[in-house]
Amino acid sequence: MADHDRDHPHEHGSELSETQLRVRALETILTEKGYVDPAAIDAIIEAYETRIGPHNGAKVVARAWVDPIFKEALLKDATAAISTLGIMGRVGDHLVAIENTERVHNMIVCTLCSCYPWEVLGLPPVWYKSAPYRSRAVKDPRGVLADFGVALPKDTEIRVWDSTAETRFLVLPMRPAGTDGWSEERLADLVTRDSMIGTGLALAPGKVAT
Repeated sequence: MADHDRDHPHEHGSELSETQLRVRALETILTEKGYVDPAAIDAIIEAYETRIGPHNGAKVVARAWVDPIFKEALLKDATAAISTLGIMGRVGDHLVAIENTERVHNMIVCTLCSCYPWEVLGLPPVWYKSAPYRSRAVKDPRGVLADFGVALPKDTEIRVWDSTAETRFLVLPMRPAGTDGWSEERLADLVTRDSMIGTGLALAPGKVAT
């Protein structure tokens, strides 16, 4: 029993998982060798926790739902429109917003790698980078949507947009019915990451995750 405890101290003396312990050990080694700056790592983590992520995209979508002038500007030049909210950075220098309607549903893929608008959507999900998604999204978009639980009318056109290092996309999902008079903050809670990729829909009222 003593040997077991010595070999696996994290099971009893630490709340960190084995992966977290390995990451911390690697960070310590790289820091000691001068390869990384702890302050820089902390700044990156803080950025992704507070300034970068799908909460930014949700704010953009909610603003477009309540402000027709902003929506028009967003669809005309997403980079310029979103910059007025103080969100954009280098990755989103060439961002295009595309609107979902009852007649057209848009979906984003990157067939070559995993180009993605980090500032407004955060880090790309694992499935977005996977070969099956990248291939099937182009060949069978309706089937992919079905896998995500999205069933669209047969007469709804599905358009697939291929992101590149130069141009990236943000889907403007349809505003759910029954949300008239809602504040931007409340509307933003209905916007999911997948709805801004096009593999999902905005949440209906009463379906907000807690």
